[in-house]
Amino acid sequence: MNETEPISKSKIWSCLEEVFDPEIPVLNIVEMGIVRGIEMESEMVTIKITPTYSGCPAMNAIEMEIQKKLNEKGIESFRVLTDYKETWTTDWMTNEAKQKLKEYGIAPPGKTDVDSDNYLIGLKNSQKTVPCPYCDSTDTKLQSEFGSTACKAQYYCHSCDQPFEHFKCI
Repeated sequence: MNETEPISKSKIWSCLEEVFDPEIPVLNIVEMGIVRGIEMESEMVTIKITPTYSGCPAMNAIEMEIQKKLNEKGIESFRVLTDYKETWTTDWMTNEAKQKLKEYGIAPPGKTDVDSDNYLIGLKNSQKTVPCPYCDSTDTKLQSEFGSTACKAQYYCHSCDQPFEHFKCI
C-alpha cells in the first residue's frame, strides 16, 4: 500500500488472506477462522485472533507472519490481540478451507453440535467413519488419535491403501 492509499478493513482482510497456517500451508488464517475481527480506532488497527486450541505452537509464528505481512504492505500502526473469550471451532472454517484440506490429502472435519447452553458436545449426527480424502471410501480405520499435530488424527484407508490425516472436529 502506498502512503496516499487509506487503510481500510477490506485491505487489512486482504493482507491477512496472505498469511498461511504454518502447519497446514494450503489454508490462510482468514478461511480457517483464526482471525475473528479487525477494529480501527483513528490510526491504530487491532487484529483479533483466536488460537485453534490452547497452547497451539503455531500461534506465535502466525502472529509474527501477520506483523511481517502488514509491515510489507506499509501498515505499521497495528497490534495483534490473541483473544481467548471464544473457543475456536472447526465450524469457523469456510467450506472452501475444508475442500482445500481434502485436496491436500487431509480429511476435513465434520460439523459440530452444541447443547442448549451452547456447549460443544461433539460431531453432529455422530460421524463414526472418516471418509478417505483420496478415494472417498469409508472403509477407513483410526491408526492413532494424534497425527503430525494434536489437532489431527492418523487414519488408514483399506480401499486405496493410503494413510491420511483427519483434521479433528473441535
